Amino acid sequence: MSAANWPWPRAFAHRCGGALAPENTLEAMKIAARFGVGIEFDVMLSGDDTPHLMHDETLERTTNGHGRMAETDDATLAGLDASMGFEPFRGARIPRLIDAARQCRTLGLAANLEIKPSHGSDERSGANIAALARQCWHGAALPPLISSFSEAALAASRDTAPELPRGLLVGAIPADWQARCMRIGAVSLHADARHITRSEAAAVRSTGL
Repeated sequence: MSAANWPWPRAFAHRCGGALAPENTLEAMKIAARFGVGIEFDVMLSGDDTPHLMHDETLERTTNGHGRMAETDDATLAGLDASMGFEPFRGARIPRLIDAARQCRTLGLAANLEIKPSHGSDERSGANIAALARQCWHGAALPPLISSFSEAALAASRDTAPELPRGLLVGAIPADWQARCMRIGAVSLHADARHITRSEAAAVRSTGL
């Protein structure tokens, strides 16, 4: 795979489009689908090791729950309201990855799945999430792009489901970006656009990323 034949959309709605609907929810996915873009969403393990869509390690900012995501069981998560700050979407739930994948395939949405390990769970998160992603997108024309700031999580996802493409997330592009991408077999480098120069972008693209 190279930059010249990039199969995913040129634009992705961050956290499923969290500016227009509750972030990382099925409701946000439906809105993103209207714009013809792909979607990016965060995936974290629950206390039962079930992959759910969640950005923060704690529940307070985006739900009416309390405590750490990694210590909360699935039954409790299923009863939480994830519409915080979006009154018209009251009752939105925290989706499981399996629900999000089903929605992506139903709506024809290309997905960038970011692995968000809770503290100390990098390898377990990478392996569990990649295994389920492989199952959920089996037979799909376009697989999800798996990304993370955690190289340990990406390495575990590579070892579990090597056929799923991977992208390395960084802030500013580091000096050793190429070696780091090669170590995890990345097809893309995801950086903060505010800190990218034209020469850096050209250098990345020249490698085929």
